[in-house]
Amino acid sequence: MKKEYFSILETLKENKSNNQNHPNDRILLIDGLNTFIRSFVVNPVVNDDGVHIGGISGFLQSIGYAIRNIKPTRVIIAFDGKGGSQRRRKLYPEYKANRRVNKRMTRVKTLYSIEDERMAMRHQLGRLLDYLSVLPVSVLSVENIEADDSIAYISKQILTENQIFIMSTDSDFLQLIDNRIKVWSPTKKKFYFADTIKEEFGLISENYLLYKILTGDSSDNIPGIRGLGLKTLKKKLPILFGDSKITLEDVLEYADKNKDSVKVLQSICDNKEQLILNDKLIQLSDVDISGRAKEKIYNTVNSKVNRLVKYKFQKFMLEDTLNNGIRNPELWIKDTFVSLDNYVSILNEELKNV
Repeated sequence: MKKEYFSILETLKENKSNNQNHPNDRILLIDGLNTFIRSFVVNPVVNDDGVHIGGISGFLQSIGYAIRNIKPTRVIIAFDGKGGSQRRRKLYPEYKANRRVNKRMTRVKTLYSIEDERMAMRHQLGRLLDYLSVLPVSVLSVENIEADDSIAYISKQILTENQIFIMSTDSDFLQLIDNRIKVWSPTKKKFYFADTIKEEFGLISENYLLYKILTGDSSDNIPGIRGLGLKTLKKKLPILFGDSKITLEDVLEYADKNKDSVKVLQSICDNKEQLILNDKLIQLSDVDISGRAKEKIYNTVNSKVNRLVKYKFQKFMLEDTLNNGIRNPELWIKDTFVSLDNYVSILNEELKNV
């Protein structure tokens, strides 16, 4: 009996502690397009009519898994705005040029051509927004702004005292990690903390950006120094792997002093302009976006959030025959969104009184 009594007490304490959380205490920021495209490509699920629904069902399952594991008090999903890559393409016209490919992305048999895929992708993304409109999440998309910039601005300039979890497969976000910002990789099913960066790359998280600047980012078509990888950097550029934060200027100065004896350091000096450009393209700690964009992001973060409308969500599922993608939707909705909806209720009440 004593054991059961103490167990009940501990549960009550835990529930009391959870109830004291503020809706902005533990925030999950989701890279929306990154999550959707990955789901669309890898999830071959079709409904009873033979229509591909993998983008919608995969996205919902992916964010649902993250919500149940991270247990956030608030969720904000950021999508790239129209013309989101323009700012970086003005700096570097080849930015993301490698993504403009004319080949099939999926192996779904009902999507016969590239045009079929593109039409399906547009339709599913538009339909996904209907689902998100009846879930207790904030959705953000700012014209001429990439989701990376929106997420970084929220993390570093708006919610500066909150626990942040960023969900994305984009390694650029690792540069933001500190004692309150973490990254969840949905493909690796792995959390990245400051200690994880140290273990995996041998450097402190504050210097991860420099590693990306030097090695480039093939996914965004940003070139690094040819032949320069993690192993070479550890041997030839030891200052990058110390316990203190350094700058690109520190790297260039070190390379200049030692270039005569180390060939790769000469390459760093020779490619100084490219490295400075890489910094502008990759860095997220102080994003270069307009005041109007900042205002829209700020207003979204500080606006009321849609409440959970379960019957509408289920209605959408019936219309799309989505049961093939999400089994036992009643239980799935309850386990994933009910607790989050309670926090949204508190947040909206607070905002009503502001």
